[in-house]
Amino acid sequence: MGKQAIGTVALNQQIRFDTLQHQMVYPQKPLVQSKTIQMMHFDELPAGQNAIVAIMSYSGYDVEDALVINRASLDRGFARACIYRRTGLHLKMHENAAYDRLMGPSIDRETGLPRRGEELLQADGTAYVGARASDRQILVNREMPVVKVGAVQDNAGQLGLHPGTGDSLMEFKRCPADYKGIEPSYVEKIMFSTSEGNQAVIKVLLRQTRRPEVGDKFSSRHGQKGVVGLIVRQEDMPFSSQGLVPDIIMNPHGFPSRMTVGKLLELLGSKAGAIEGRIRDGSAFSGDPAQALSQVLIDHGHHYLGKEVLHSGVTGAPLEAYIYFGPVYYQRLKHMVMDKVHARSRGPVTALTRQPTEGRSREGGLRVGEMERDCFIAYGTSQLLVERLLTSSDAYDACVCENCGLLATSRNWCQYCRSSRQVVTVRMPYACKLLFQELMCMRIFPRLTLGNTYRDRVK
Repeated sequence: MGKQAIGTVALNQQIRFDTLQHQMVYPQKPLVQSKTIQMMHFDELPAGQNAIVAIMSYSGYDVEDALVINRASLDRGFARACIYRRTGLHLKMHENAAYDRLMGPSIDRETGLPRRGEELLQADGTAYVGARASDRQILVNREMPVVKVGAVQDNAGQLGLHPGTGDSLMEFKRCPADYKGIEPSYVEKIMFSTSEGNQAVIKVLLRQTRRPEVGDKFSSRHGQKGVVGLIVRQEDMPFSSQGLVPDIIMNPHGFPSRMTVGKLLELLGSKAGAIEGRIRDGSAFSGDPAQALSQVLIDHGHHYLGKEVLHSGVTGAPLEAYIYFGPVYYQRLKHMVMDKVHARSRGPVTALTRQPTEGRSREGGLRVGEMERDCFIAYGTSQLLVERLLTSSDAYDACVCENCGLLATSRNWCQYCRSSRQVVTVRMPYACKLLFQELMCMRIFPRLTLGNTYRDRVK
């Protein structure tokens, strides 16, 4: 999970223009480190935070490795991250000496304000630094010449400028770089540069600040990954006699089958290290023994196993069991629900099969595959099967000749029978009709035997 963790990227992360970069706002050094961590200098570029963890079952929203997180911790900046995305475009010089240009915002004559989508633009055609960009707002207003080959009108050297007014005689079309996203972003910085072909390049760096939400992924350094299942107010969270409230509540059922005893030892070592104010050694085979860590806890008046009595935040009564309670180094991973959430009711279809497109970026549909189809068959939900695989996918009214069983060319004519008397309309998937036509191209003629149930005879 370490390669997916959000943290400090590099020492020059504030001046980089990466395509996608995740940065944690408040990274911390782990309280338990190994010799390998010190050799890698991980403590100098950390990727996580020391969270107070209570290992207990709470509310039922922590099943299947889900985590319950304290809302007040999130308000104070726990696991907050900045997401940087780069966008931009090229300004090309074309064969006929015409070139792409940047234009400022177009002003509405009636209101005197920039027209819709161009509110962020400056006079040089780029958005100003610090601008709050919403969906479909233009970041770089580029215009490209319509004619890119042949001689430029009037004077190629002057690129077709009118001698009196200086206006261009060429026709340009707008090809801007706009922002696409559900949540707004902020323009962090803009860089003007040149590419290897000596073409002008404009790069825009966008910033989003994200706090954890339900569905975001977290992990400890022991591979115990899980998503946020519930965010609870601090008043409803359990608390210790010292007033400590956990940042994360983890279900104990994640330990027996996985046998990640190292996480339990890390909690013990982190608790001892926090009490003593020093980093503990968690190296395999040579780290601080558990007996020494337990002795530190005993010397400072704590339970030798790191357990504490917690009180219910709802009733105030002490819980019936001792709770394993202490700091654990947790990493926030780059898998966030905001980047993956997707739903579709209607949308584009592919030209060939007329079925919904695939993928979140193309507003695609959710695929009902072979295994889902088999489940529908096993459940006996025949109408749901028709609705998913036909009505909501690629339903098509095909014309079929009742006499020969082949596809007819139209409602009135069967090319094979040279007749129009027995042509009927049959609803089928468009992919099925396409398969029949492709087979007929190879001189294989599939014939449909029509019954009375699904027949819609054309009178």
